[in-house]
Amino acid sequence: MADQVQVGAPPADKVVVVPDVPLAEKPPVAAAAAKEPPPVPESEEEPVKQKQVEDAEALETKISDAVANGDDEEKVPQSGHYKEESTRVADLLENEKKAVEELKVLVREALNKHEFGGFAMPQQQQQRQPKDDSAKEEPKPKVEAVTETVAETKEESIAQAETGDDEEKVATATVRSDAVEDDGAKTVEAIEDTIVSVSASLQPEQPPEAASKEPSDAKPNVEGKDAETVSNKVLPQEVSIWGIPLLADERSDVILLKFLRARDFKVKEAFTMLQNTIRWRKEFGIDELVEQDFGNDLEKVVFMHGFDKEGHPVCYNVYGEFQNKELYQKTFSDEEKRQNFLRWRIQFLEKSIRKLDFSPGGICTIVQINDLKNSPGLTKWELRQATKQALQLLQDNYPEFVARQVFINVPWWYLAVNKMISPFLTQRTRSKFVFAGPSKSAENLFRYIAAEQVPVRYGGLSKDGEFGNTDAVTEITVKPAAKHTVEFPVTEACLLTWEVRVVGWEVNYGAEFVPSGEDSYTIIIQKSKKVGCSEGEVVCDNFKVGEPGKVVLTIHNPTSKKKKLLYRLKTMPASA
Repeated sequence: MADQVQVGAPPADKVVVVPDVPLAEKPPVAAAAAKEPPPVPESEEEPVKQKQVEDAEALETKISDAVANGDDEEKVPQSGHYKEESTRVADLLENEKKAVEELKVLVREALNKHEFGGFAMPQQQQQRQPKDDSAKEEPKPKVEAVTETVAETKEESIAQAETGDDEEKVATATVRSDAVEDDGAKTVEAIEDTIVSVSASLQPEQPPEAASKEPSDAKPNVEGKDAETVSNKVLPQEVSIWGIPLLADERSDVILLKFLRARDFKVKEAFTMLQNTIRWRKEFGIDELVEQDFGNDLEKVVFMHGFDKEGHPVCYNVYGEFQNKELYQKTFSDEEKRQNFLRWRIQFLEKSIRKLDFSPGGICTIVQINDLKNSPGLTKWELRQATKQALQLLQDNYPEFVARQVFINVPWWYLAVNKMISPFLTQRTRSKFVFAGPSKSAENLFRYIAAEQVPVRYGGLSKDGEFGNTDAVTEITVKPAAKHTVEFPVTEACLLTWEVRVVGWEVNYGAEFVPSGEDSYTIIIQKSKKVGCSEGEVVCDNFKVGEPGKVVLTIHNPTSKKKKLLYRLKTMPASA
């Protein structure tokens, strides 16, 4: 709730003079704003004990009862402070650097042994067409099948004997083959040896001179063995995650750091998590999932918009959209639809992550804004189940991708939910959370995100129109029962355009042009009037200036609460 101030005599008017505005466009406020928006709550916690699970289930039952009874609203908790760690290995502590190197050794061994899924393959076979996974190894033929093979061998042997003088040898082969037929207990290997011996006996004997001769280009046996060894050498497995090949370059170190931090730099646990994540991605079909089309029904539920003051892309999760019964039924009415929602959510996150910068020192995390206004709450069983399943997948397979979790328009019942999930979270994760009630939501967003990057619906000035996200916004706090004046000096003829907004409004707004000349008179651009909270979120005005002077905006706050004033302006030459 906003600060309460005893209303007395209004303080003296305060005037802010804006320096003369050049005709050129303003430069971008940050290089990060030029990027494409790259998103979803995720954390990386240890598995909980059984007792915690039982306590949470009991608390969840109490919360559901409270929701049905409609208890009074409680105070929103204050957020913790969190500073994002460096992604440069050189900035780590010595024990952390050692952990990174140990994890890289384990990953290298796993790649050499093809332990991240798939199978080892000799180099010469890897160069051929990939083997069909569906093809199965055929079982060894039984005795009956081998009998047919022996019969065919007999016929071939007799045919060869007719062309030569080896009738006696063929007869011997026939006797051996018949013996194999009569004795069904002989193994396949014994039969193969019989056939090989027959074939060898049918070959004509070479003269000693021919046997002693060798081709001029024949290589020694040692070299042949070496060549065979080289050709059968197994190449290391190539594995990529979020578009980054493991151990290929320094970006891989940033990926490994995420898994290490998710497991408090316990190398074996981090390696196991990495293995499980790679296995899950293959089973879930992530690469194919990214290319699927799920339509645009949920584009208002989760979306990326702008960047925070540190350059992190911002993802908005608007749970109130599920108040739409048609959308809710279409998304959660049965298990198939809930699975489809889960796949859509994972796809959205994957696309957002692949736009991040994984180079050391780059931005590789996301700010999550969770709007709980009109949220269906805990009474919606289907939504709870889908949310739990999604959260579990994100915890297990997307470590360290959240820079900060901001919850806005927090209702009373969410405090109980927060108490329920807090035991499952580490102190480090809890420090990333920020909570704000309806009256403090915009104020808390402006702590982390500039007003020009915040959507209009959440108190900012970011929208389609004359101004863009790179046009800086000035923020002023108007005291209770006070008047605030903003002046825009103009020295030459031009077209002056401005946007102004007071969060929550309920103030009087007016604008006028005051010429510099002594004989000139003031021109009323906008007569002072009261602007209610439901009357237009942003006021956009312009005035064509034909002589030197100044445009004066007046904001009168008659309420007992502080008000946040936002404004920005630009000029264009009169000729344009």
